[in-house]
Parts: sequence; structure tokens; C-alpha cells
Amino acid sequence: MWPFKRKEPAVETRSSGTGYTTQVMQARADYITGVEGIAELTGTVQGCVSLWEGGLSLADVEGTDMLTPAMLALAARALALRGEAVFVIREDGLLPCSDWDLTTRFSRPVAYRVGIPDTGGGTTQTVLAGEVMHLRIGADMGMPYVGQSPLRRARLTAGLLQTMESALSEVYANAPLGSSVIPFPEAPDTDMGDLAHGFRGMRGRVLVRESVNVTAAGGPAPQTDLKASDVTPDLSKAMTRETLAAARSSIEMVYGVLPGLGNSATTGPMVREAQRHLAQWALMPIAAMIGQEASEKFGQAVKLDVMRPLQAFDAGGRARALGAIVQTLAMAKEAGVDPAEALDLVDWKD
Repeated sequence: MWPFKRKEPAVETRSSGTGYTTQVMQARADYITGVEGIAELTGTVQGCVSLWEGGLSLADVEGTDMLTPAMLALAARALALRGEAVFVIREDGLLPCSDWDLTTRFSRPVAYRVGIPDTGGGTTQTVLAGEVMHLRIGADMGMPYVGQSPLRRARLTAGLLQTMESALSEVYANAPLGSSVIPFPEAPDTDMGDLAHGFRGMRGRVLVRESVNVTAAGGPAPQTDLKASDVTPDLSKAMTRETLAAARSSIEMVYGVLPGLGNSATTGPMVREAQRHLAQWALMPIAAMIGQEASEKFGQAVKLDVMRPLQAFDAGGRARALGAIVQTLAMAKEAGVDPAEALDLVDWKD
């Protein structure tokens, strides 16, 4: 009807599952869960984190003097517990950041708002991506700019480890360990109280109760009733030892530490093999990632090596291999064969 216009139907706007709001909320959730790990305070996790700190802080750094052992130790701890570490690049060195937000373009960070800790209160700065060295491990395909800590990738095992250690601590704090109940013939309460206090030890306490198997007419109590009963809880039926050992082994494997390293029956070869496994399969890829990020941000080639300073190789095997190589090259020279061509045939590179 003129002059009225037809009312258009209302268009309902909904956010998609891959929209900006969803990505921001997911990134924030990942940030929170990556920081607040429920198993971070357990001895197993802190032992693995210490191995990461020691291994990366000893790395040989070529091409820059900004990656000091202190900065590498901070990066190792942040990567182990948080999954990522951010440093602001300045002329006098790297500034560690305690908090940060970032904006991306085509999945690549373009700007950061970082929080730099200080004794009198942290400061906030806005910097470009070229001024920031952002290290991350365990990134997801949906958010390649957010790292994930090993604990978050093993959330079930981490929760089990924390629950087991909390339960055991409560048992040892509250359970009547070493306590017992002793039947006793009928006697005044004062005498039974004095007798019970006389049995009191360092931890457990003896509870004296009257015998229930007393015959009529005040007859003596049968001797079969006078048997102490221990009230210490039997934890072996709950398989706490096996469960705790399995949870610890799983956490150690997530961090690249062979569970045999924590075994009481571990021998020297097993310790060396565990150190070799940690350096080669856990720390060396992280060192290569740090070297690549530093090379892009510093504008010069940077290389990190953790194998040589940790001596994470078989010294005897290398010596035997060197002797075989020298002997083979000598034989090739005597036979008139070019050693370079012979090495190429077996894909031997630097």
C-alpha cells in the first residue's frame, strides 16, 4: 500500500565456526589452558623441564651473541610449560615477554602487543612482527601461530598424575598409618586410657577396646579374642604404585625422556641412551626451530647445536667409524678411486 513499503524479512546473522570471534575465543582458551597446567608442579614434570633447560642452555650458538644461555634457559622453560615463548629484539639483547596478543594476516603474525615484566610493574608495548622472535612447538593446523605445551597434548595423563599425587599426599596426611586396635578385658576407662597413651608412638596410635567375647558371670575373656587388628589402609589393592609409574612414564615420553632414565635399576648405557634420545629427538628439533627463527629476524645465519655440548653420541662408535673411514679412504687412494665419488655412492654428506 502506497506510501508504505513492503517490510523486508529480518536477516538473522550468526557467527560461523571458523569466524574471527571463534578463532579469538579458541586462541584465548588455548593460552589459558597452556599456562595453567594441572601437573606443572609435580616432580616428574619439573625434572623434565630441568632437562630441557640444561640441554638448551648448553647449546653451541653460531652467528649471534644474543642467544645467551640465560635466554635459552628461559625459552626452554616457557616452551616446556607453555608451548611458546616471545622475545622482543632490541639492540642490547632480547627482552622476555610475560604476556602477548597478536594479529595475523594469512596465518602469519604481523603485530604484537607484548607485556614486558619489570620490578615496579610491567610495561606494554606494540611492536611489529619483525621486532619479535616468537618460538612455538606443537602448533595446530587451525591456529599455527599458537603453541601447545606437552602437558596440554597429554591432558589425560597429566590429570591422572596430578590426581594420583594429590590422593597419595592426602592418604599419608590423614590415613591412620601404623594404628591398630587391641582387644582388652573389661577394665575401668581410666586404666584403658592410660594404657593406650603408653602405647602411643611417633606416628601411629594404639586404640584399646573392651573385649566382646566375655562369658557370663564375669568369666575370663577367651585368648582367641586378644589379637591386635591393624587399621593401616592397604593401598596395594588400588594399584597406586603401578598407576603412578605408568603416569610418570607417559609424561616423560611426552617430553622426550625415556622412562628408563628414572628406573632404579638403570645402568650407564641406558642413561647415555636416554640422554642421546632427549638431545636428538626432543631438543635438536627445537634448536633448529630457534635457529631458523633467529636467522629470519636477525638477518644473518644462526645455527644451534646441542649434540656436541651434551656429548649425546656414541663416542666409541664414532671412533670405530672414523678408523673405518680412514682405512677405506686409504684403500680407495691405493686403488685409484676418487674418494668423493665413493662417498657419493653411499650418500655420505657433511
